[in-house]
Amino acid sequence: MSGRHSKHDLERTPDDDILRDLEKRWDDAPSRVLRWRKDQDVHDLDCDGTPGWDGDRDDGERLVAARAAELSELQERLFADGRTGGNRSVLLVLQGLDTSGKGGIVRHVVGLVDPQGVAHRAFGVPTPEEAAHGYLWRIRNALPQPGYLGVFDRSHYEQVLVVRVDGLEPEETWRAHYDEINAFEAEIAAAGTAIVKVALMVSRDEQKARLRERLERPDKYWKYNPGDLKTRARFGDYLDAYQEAFERTSTDVAPWHVVPADKKWFARLAVTELVLDALRSFDLGWPPAGFDVEEQLRLLDETG
Repeated sequence: MSGRHSKHDLERTPDDDILRDLEKRWDDAPSRVLRWRKDQDVHDLDCDGTPGWDGDRDDGERLVAARAAELSELQERLFADGRTGGNRSVLLVLQGLDTSGKGGIVRHVVGLVDPQGVAHRAFGVPTPEEAAHGYLWRIRNALPQPGYLGVFDRSHYEQVLVVRVDGLEPEETWRAHYDEINAFEAEIAAAGTAIVKVALMVSRDEQKARLRERLERPDKYWKYNPGDLKTRARFGDYLDAYQEAFERTSTDVAPWHVVPADKKWFARLAVTELVLDALRSFDLGWPPAGFDVEEQLRLLDETG
């Protein structure tokens, strides 16, 4: 029995025609449209744009909803593959300034799949135990096991973003991390992990509006951190840090995808497409039975 399949082997639904129509709203594959290019400058990025997409918000939200069935099934196939000896996994790395929508991606995109196959980790300030080790120690400990969709809310890139901007290490130290990160990602990719790196880029004006909303709504107070204003004051410095991180660490095995995030619906659409593309790349079928099915059916019938 073959374990291979194409996406057309997935169960068809009455909405297939609608799905095909919505897919045509993309001018090109999102993985190509959104991939970091050497000639890009993040200072010039239109964070309110929808690159490659000529549909509207309603179209985008309908496509995300239409993708749910395939996304869920492919993630389940990945989980089944891991449970039967496979070595593949997906790692979604989410980076972005405060209010860029990382949490919304987790809820609205990752939330489309079975949570038992998801390994989510949010990285904050290192604990004393974590700080006693190299910065990649806690990252390695959080990598998804075979069969899992891993999600990093912030990641090892804090070491060349926050650490750089806040001056937490000498320049010669944090500059050495670029090559370390590239080697680390090449290693885990070779071991079977598809890495999807997404930078959610929000404009300064939109960030201000989102911070204001947190201060004007009691149900959002818990999201607000006065320290966010300190980060906001270094907005340009963070863009410089992102620029160099993209230039130094967007590789063939782990390219960066730069996603304009002022429109939350577009960011969610883009990440949905990128994760789906990674799952499709494995071309997984259902694992064959490791036992004699007919015999087990006979034995089952004998149980009365």
